[in-house]
Amino acid sequence: MSERTKYTPGTFSWTDLSTTDQDGAKKFYGELFGWDADDQPVGDGMTYSMMNVAGKPVAAISLQNEMQRQFDAPPAWNSYVTVESADDAAERAKHLGANVIAPPFDVMDVGRMAVIQDPQGGFFMVWEPKLHIGASLVNQHGALSWNELASSDINASADFYREMFGWQIAPMEGMAMPYLVITTAAGNSNGGIRPAQPNEPCYWLVYFGTDDIDATDAKSTELGGTTLVSPMDIGIGKIGVLQDPQGAVFALFAGDFDN
Repeated sequence: MSERTKYTPGTFSWTDLSTTDQDGAKKFYGELFGWDADDQPVGDGMTYSMMNVAGKPVAAISLQNEMQRQFDAPPAWNSYVTVESADDAAERAKHLGANVIAPPFDVMDVGRMAVIQDPQGGFFMVWEPKLHIGASLVNQHGALSWNELASSDINASADFYREMFGWQIAPMEGMAMPYLVITTAAGNSNGGIRPAQPNEPCYWLVYFGTDDIDATDAKSTELGGTTLVSPMDIGIGKIGVLQDPQGAVFALFAGDFDN
């Protein structure tokens, strides 16, 4: 079991789903991964559903905010990176050419965050932890295991994120297409960057671990999900890309986890 009690700055630490049907999404992912929902009131009749495994938070699900609904944004999984200061991170992002969509704000007493769009168009969040460090479990069935950026310019993206978070980013050898592997300043594997396909937006794809990728893929279909990329062998394991019934895209990984 890969438990976490803190994250080094520059590490992906949390993910949440902004969706059009919170109850439907909770049912889908609860049955798919065995998540239990803990609904937390956040004002104005809204709830933030912490999704737990064995009582430990691994992700969250919430309704889209007003701005997302206004712009008819599709449901999406969001990627959070731990930082020492959300304010400093937002300033650095602006200096590097990013767009700060939501300036730093406090999330009650659990943390401080900002929403940023990188120069190629990918959205991510920076998270300054207070009471909430992020996921308490990672790199196991039903838990966050990888974050992957589809970019229209992988070299420009690599330059931005190196400066933004101090990441080391280097090519993975032996791949059919270019693939850059992200390593934190602490030396931990932290995600990847790949070229976006034609008509594919620039976005961060969230991977969840699975003990049996074929069974999870079949279960998703049974629950109303769609398989976008069938499970395939990548040498170090198997991956697949799915879409939930509301339209949010996520991925699966089965193999040896980096604990």
